[in-house]
Amino acid sequence: MVKAASKSKSGATHRTKTVPYDVSEQLRTPEEMAAYLDAWLEEAPDDAAGISRALGDIARAKGMTQVARDAGLSRESLYKALGENGNPSFATILKVVRALGVKFHAEPV
Repeated sequence: MVKAASKSKSGATHRTKTVPYDVSEQLRTPEEMAAYLDAWLEEAPDDAAGISRALGDIARAKGMTQVARDAGLSRESLYKALGENGNPSFATILKVVRALGVKFHAEPV
């Protein structure tokens, strides 16, 4: 957590408390989750790590334990695969996508 100090016109110092932003807290509906993943696929189609993290965000929003169970994976392996330094196999990605209740869509470019 970071705290920043600022001074008001009267010279008093005020502390601003900042907290980490977690996008998973904003993903409330299946439509929002699908739109978020679709945005990653559209805006950064070559960013495999970013897309994997987006799947992790959605999994956290749905509940990592349930997603892991539905994907047939352990919770720990799911966190590792979809974490910042994760490098999941395509088979794992497909299991996670199915467990999340979303699907990939292909169209000609």
